[in-house]
Amino acid sequence: MSGSAQQIKVVLFDLGGVLVELTGVPTMLGWLGNKITADELWARWLTSPTVRAFERGRIAPDLFADQIIHEMSLPVGRTEFLATFTSWIAGLYPGALELVNGLPSGIVRATLANTCVLHWPRLMNDLALEPHFHHHFPSHLTGRIKPDEEAFQQVIDTLGCPPGEVFFLDDNRLNIETALRIGMQTAHVQGPAQARDALIQAGVLKI
Repeated sequence: MSGSAQQIKVVLFDLGGVLVELTGVPTMLGWLGNKITADELWARWLTSPTVRAFERGRIAPDLFADQIIHEMSLPVGRTEFLATFTSWIAGLYPGALELVNGLPSGIVRATLANTCVLHWPRLMNDLALEPHFHHHFPSHLTGRIKPDEEAFQQVIDTLGCPPGEVFFLDDNRLNIETALRIGMQTAHVQGPAQARDALIQAGVLKI
């Protein structure tokens, strides 16, 4: 965990890998012949022009599928890719909502997620995440995407708080590095248990 001793007023959650279980990484690694690591896959995914365009709401699902299959030389067709990709959201991790709802009442709860038109309804409606937060910043609706600084700056501008009062939890180091650069307090975590430990260490939650 990194950050200052400044009082935390906002807890900003990534969704996939922190509160929401994803199945896409093993699938993608398998399609790529298990020749790269999960970290290398994430680096390619987060910097992919195709992914960035889709998760910023700039291109339609069919074009996204065709382009990412070509870009990464995936051994599948559009129909199989889209069906598999849409099902990547397995569900909430056990304890995810209990963690969010257990935050002190004075804390602003928000999400900052790279997501898309295929996943957002599942997150908000099927998993019923929408009412458990004060603010959501989904990339396909804001047009801003992690790890770009503008995605984090939008959160600060919208909430009207100094970056040091925001505690950001994410499972990807590239995103954590950006949050640190703009002055947020951060924790690199996987799942609700690690997130809870980080929030206790930061003084947001009590044991």
